Amino acid sequence: MKKEQIITRIRDNGLVAVVRAENEDMAGRITEACLEGGVSAIEITFTVPGAHKVIESLAKRFSEDQIILGAGTVLDPETARIAILSGAKFVVSPSLNTETVRLCNRYRIACMPGAMTIKEVIDCLEAGADIIKVFPGELFGPKIIKSIKGPLPQAELMPTGGVSVDNAGEWIKAGAVALGAGSSLTGGAKTGDYAKITEVAKQFIQKINEARSK
Repeated sequence: MKKEQIITRIRDNGLVAVVRAENEDMAGRITEACLEGGVSAIEITFTVPGAHKVIESLAKRFSEDQIILGAGTVLDPETARIAILSGAKFVVSPSLNTETVRLCNRYRIACMPGAMTIKEVIDCLEAGADIIKVFPGELFGPKIIKSIKGPLPQAELMPTGGVSVDNAGEWIKAGAVALGAGSSLTGGAKTGDYAKITEVAKQFIQKINEARSK
């Protein structure tokens, strides 16, 4: 699937599940629960032990029509290349590493570096980022999206951190093209309640769709 199609699908779905887990089995079960809840974009962070193996396993288990598989917490181009070879179709970073963006663009893989200030967002745009991860989102809340898009309406922003079902609609109304949700979505995994993840995923999707329809 082409890079443009991946980006469009992430925009359309509106939610990226940020998966941090203790092991491969947990990461797989979280992924399954998210997919059941209607979240197709799954970001396996490189804080997960053997993250590249998890990505590789999921890429074999699910087709591209079922899942948009990505890698998160990617700090350098070496890690990005490993993720891409394992099957990742998008790469997310907590901050901008220009060499990582260059590598992703070289292989036509969607790249989402992190930023918080106007200067950092401009740097991401100039480096060739596809979507900019506003992180950590909880520092300012949804108002940061509106503030950034004032002078930079062309910036495509995806907040991560502090994103919940309760404020999902506010982030979308402020101008976010998609949301990144971690513990607020996947928290049920800590107690083995994967059905809760599916339930919360459905609530997220509903809130996003409601905000977009108004």
